[in-house]
Amino acid sequence: MVNLIFAVIAYLIGSVSFAVVVSKVMGLPDPHSYGSGNPGATNVLRTGNKKAAILTLIGDGLKGYAAVMLVKHLGPGYGVDDTGIALAALAVFLGHLFPVFHRFAGGKGVATAAGILFAIHPLLGAGTLASWLIIAFFFRYSSLAALVAAIFAPFFYVLMFGVDIIAGAVLVIGILLIARHRSNIAKLLAGKESRIGEKKKV
Repeated sequence: MVNLIFAVIAYLIGSVSFAVVVSKVMGLPDPHSYGSGNPGATNVLRTGNKKAAILTLIGDGLKGYAAVMLVKHLGPGYGVDDTGIALAALAVFLGHLFPVFHRFAGGKGVATAAGILFAIHPLLGAGTLASWLIIAFFFRYSSLAALVAAIFAPFFYVLMFGVDIIAGAVLVIGILLIARHRSNIAKLLAGKESRIGEKKKV
């Protein structure tokens, strides 16, 4: 029951879409209404407002980090173990993908996943972020970088900590993230995917 309570709290935290919140506060269009239609930092950047994109990135990352750290710090006092941490990680990610506060129309989860990984362990987050940055720098495709990072994250975890329930959660998050990038995969294969900083291709 305690695990479930923490999972629900994590889901609600994840359901706060910072792309929508930041855009509304800064007088920008709803991110669902332009570009890829994805409420995330990459799409917000298409408005040309770098500050809004950075704030979205930070906010979405911090909510993933906060939800997992909440369970790691408070959970042990209520008998919550690794199972509770794994459930919270999945719940906050699902909250971002299917936010109850925004008609379940969420983002693709890259920044939130990064926050989750850093909360699980800083080295796990740093290793996965490094793989994202390398691909993004050389190829300038945010989606390709996210796909590579999603594939590497479970392997990084297993190499560092072995196979356990948290490894399973990281794997599921990676699979969900890849699934959310189905349209991007098709565009990458067709050569129609927009590079970082470009306006969406038609």
